[in-house]
Amino acid sequence: GRYRTFFLSSAYDHSPTALNLGQLHSNFNEQLNGYYPKEEIQSFFEILSDYYLHLNRAQLVLDREVTLVEKSIADFNQAINRLKNREPVQYIIGETHFFGLILKVTEATLIPRPETEELVDWVIKDFKQTESLAVLDLCTGSGCIALALSNTLNHANVAAADISEAALEVAKNNAKRLDLTVRFEKVDVLKEISFNKKFDVIVSNPPYVRDSEKEAMADNVLKYEPDEALFVPNEDPLRFYRSIGQYAITHLTTTGALYLEINEYLSEEMYLLLGEIGFKNIETRQDIFGKNRMIKCC
Repeated sequence: GRYRTFFLSSAYDHSPTALNLGQLHSNFNEQLNGYYPKEEIQSFFEILSDYYLHLNRAQLVLDREVTLVEKSIADFNQAINRLKNREPVQYIIGETHFFGLILKVTEATLIPRPETEELVDWVIKDFKQTESLAVLDLCTGSGCIALALSNTLNHANVAAADISEAALEVAKNNAKRLDLTVRFEKVDVLKEISFNKKFDVIVSNPPYVRDSEKEAMADNVLKYEPDEALFVPNEDPLRFYRSIGQYAITHLTTTGALYLEINEYLSEEMYLLLGEIGFKNIETRQDIFGKNRMIKCC
């Protein structure tokens, strides 16, 4: 039956290491109590249960009495220890959900955030009726933006770039596994963006967190996610946007647009920078948390 891969046979039911699903859940909550808020612990349990046991939220309630195999118990115990060390659950299971896709992630890539899904949604709504579309995603990381756009805009020809070879390897593997076509290249955005063509969409979620903001960030981000994909110096926090903007102003088609995820505290500075570069139509949008998180300009 459907339990055969992760539940004990009756011969093992009285093993001292045996736990049923309800006991596993109680132990999980007890072990992580004090490390995380109650709601976050529950979210972790649901994510791990989906990954290790292939059980959805409803089944977690209905199947509480079913006994688990030792391998499943060991998987959860290992995850508990890693969570106690503040390791992100996405790195523990090696994947995350983004815009309807399951993407592999490693410590070479940022974990995609819901706010970035909103940026993708903005692009899609603006260009879903366009019949032929050239898209460039800069600082692609796991490839989340490029792959979501390739998957949703079937008429799009998507290219993506990152400076990190390790991140590009993750992105390429994601594309292969999802059977999506994206051209990936190694590019240092701060030196030279080497794509010598016009694009209808240039989109980027570059590093934008100032070094001075580190002290307000969670341990799971500081200890595990790549610094080079997050932080910029206090004295020049818009360095990536300046380079991307200067490239975009000469490499967008006449009806094209630049879309950027931005630091919520620097939206006014971003507006001024893009105006100085030469963009005339600049629009800032808030994310689901009411923070100035996205800019579009053309």
